[in-house]
Amino acid sequence: MIIGGCGCGKTTLAKNLTEKLNLPLIHLDVLYWRDNWQHVSRDEFDKLMLHEITKPKWIIDGNYGRTIPLRLKYCDTVIYMDFSRLKCVSGVIKRVIKSYGESRPDMGGDCPEMFDLEKIKFFKSVWNFNKNNRKHYYDMLYNTNDVNIIILKSRKQVREFLQGL
Repeated sequence: MIIGGCGCGKTTLAKNLTEKLNLPLIHLDVLYWRDNWQHVSRDEFDKLMLHEITKPKWIIDGNYGRTIPLRLKYCDTVIYMDFSRLKCVSGVIKRVIKSYGESRPDMGGDCPEMFDLEKIKFFKSVWNFNKNNRKHYYDMLYNTNDVNIIILKSRKQVREFLQGL
């Protein structure tokens, strides 16, 4: 399970791990989003996610914080990409510029990247992610038994981690 702030590179790491480990990849955004940035209901998302995490092997990327305790019950390893707010915001900006007007393959439905009022609100949530979530994430992770926890705090550490596999 790969978690961390938006823009830190969860999807990129997940793709690299999938190639190296030959495991199925699940993007939570594919389960959650439908065309035009409309999302599925909480119940439908939970049902779709549970169907995926009860499979024997997988790599899953995405936060959806309320679902972390359930996913922890089914995973053997968590990679928490605990990056600075500046790295995350710059990662989101680069992603929007790179994919502007297009929907990314790791998204469900047709959700083209754009700069609008919603994106500005999103940048604010990315900026405040660590302040609002870091302590809670660490508490969840360190109160979990039988799960290997890997904390990566920089792109250099991510590269070294991948090279070490």
